[in-house]
Amino acid sequence: MSVITSTPQADVVVIGAGLSGLFAAGKLNASGYRVIGLDKGRGVGGRLATRRLHGAAFDHGAQYFTVQDPGFHAIVQDWQERRIVRPWATGFALTDGSLKLDGVERFCGVSGMTAIAKHLARELDVHLNARVIRLAAEGDGWKVTMENAESFTSRALLLTPPIPQGLRLLATGSMPLDGRISNELEQIEYVACLALLVNLSGASLVPDPGGLWFPGEPIRWIADNQRKGISSGSNGALTIHAGPDYSLENWDTPEQEVTEKLLAVAAPWLGTAPVHTQLHRWRYSQPISTYPERCLTLQSPAPLVFAGDAFGGPRVEGAVLSGLAAGNALTELLS
Repeated sequence: MSVITSTPQADVVVIGAGLSGLFAAGKLNASGYRVIGLDKGRGVGGRLATRRLHGAAFDHGAQYFTVQDPGFHAIVQDWQERRIVRPWATGFALTDGSLKLDGVERFCGVSGMTAIAKHLARELDVHLNARVIRLAAEGDGWKVTMENAESFTSRALLLTPPIPQGLRLLATGSMPLDGRISNELEQIEYVACLALLVNLSGASLVPDPGGLWFPGEPIRWIADNQRKGISSGSNGALTIHAGPDYSLENWDTPEQEVTEKLLAVAAPWLGTAPVHTQLHRWRYSQPISTYPERCLTLQSPAPLVFAGDAFGGPRVEGAVLSGLAAGNALTELLS
């Protein structure tokens, strides 16, 4: 990863270093285009997120992914051969004690979900902690201004953040979109998710293979990252995902209050006492609806492409396919 120190010229500036941005950037980079990636986070991956807390590892965003598309299947096979991902399970336990096996293979990162994004970013020019404050069309291209007053210029722009964030960025430079397109994008909504990370003093009671599906609110999912195989040691390392209704209703509720509520509901599966906790708030956890195309390509006010899981589908596979489509669209624009 490089540090922003100047104003380099680029063929494409990619905003967002999640799966869509990384796949598009990789495709463009392999074709010889100069690509600069910008992400406001401390690491690549977006919702492919793995965090360490007091010696334990937690996947606190996307928990696993499935494969349907033949092209994505070939990508996942390559990841398996490189020992980046592995099969995790074909189902998980339910709260009534039964095991729901649906035969659908679910994959996870060997060392955590972030490992996938780190693999994709290894040869890319991605700037982290890079907060964009203004986008402006200048001539036939774009000027991207950062919070630290640095700026980048490019021939084309790829926006991969959640759509509301992308639209707000365009508004910083008074970049009007076609009214019909703007309306369609504004109709896409996302669910929120409160994710509680819990270090336990001993083993949990979450059944093997380490996942527990809940039927409703306020919790929809618990994973034990130790049983999942990404957190070392014998102590439980739980990721608790609150349901969308509870998450939205309690978005501004103090962390301690949310933590106490979720721990009380999760108590039958804790097994041992919580030692450390941390709450993460995913404002745009998953799109409720999606745009009908894999990406959206615009020529005005300058070459611009939207991509992300709201275009390819609200899952890991959808984000990958959207990124590949965006890479193809940008190649056509630039050529």
